[in-house]
Amino acid sequence: MDGFLAALRTQRWDDHRYYHHSRINQSLHFVSAISFLFSYVMIFKDPAISALAGWLVAMTTRQCGHFFFEPRDYDEVNQATHEYKEEIKVGYNLRRKLVLIGIWAASPAALYLDPTLFGLFAVPLSMADFVRNVAVIWLAVGIGGVLFRTIHLFLIEDVETGLVWATKILTDPFHDIKLYHKAPLALLRGEWIDHGIGREVAAWNEDEPEEAPHLT
Repeated sequence: MDGFLAALRTQRWDDHRYYHHSRINQSLHFVSAISFLFSYVMIFKDPAISALAGWLVAMTTRQCGHFFFEPRDYDEVNQATHEYKEEIKVGYNLRRKLVLIGIWAASPAALYLDPTLFGLFAVPLSMADFVRNVAVIWLAVGIGGVLFRTIHLFLIEDVETGLVWATKILTDPFHDIKLYHKAPLALLRGEWIDHGIGREVAAWNEDEPEEAPHLT
């Protein structure tokens, strides 16, 4: 268990220091985290609403932060290029995210071809019925995306790496609120980049100088 928690701490830390320099990105992650917590609650009450909130609000804000606002030039703080970070990223790098988002965006087309999706759904009698069926598909895409990458990591890395990554993904909303709840205020003060990450990296290197970078 100690090894698992240490690996989780490292994955969380690497995700923060490599991929969350922008205060806009951090602020969007804060909004995303709150939205995901709403989805977590609603999945037990109304899975369709949970999926709609998760994909249309939580995932949209989160990925917009990464795609449009996070710097992609040379990372002076971590002494790493964007290409290097993308290459060794454990979870979904930008290329993999594009594939997942493409599957999500294209998935409603299946209901145009067969409104019952081979008998899985009742024939929709209204637009609301159709939207709820789309939401169920999106829920399956989200769960499938986590399971697919987890099992993939089992095969290309090891079981612990996959389980640690899955745990990190599922608990990210709680951790992101803790990390980024002050980001909107910093953004209002005109702070576009979190320069404190440099100090955090220096402190981490002093505490664990032998730690090799493993991105999440």
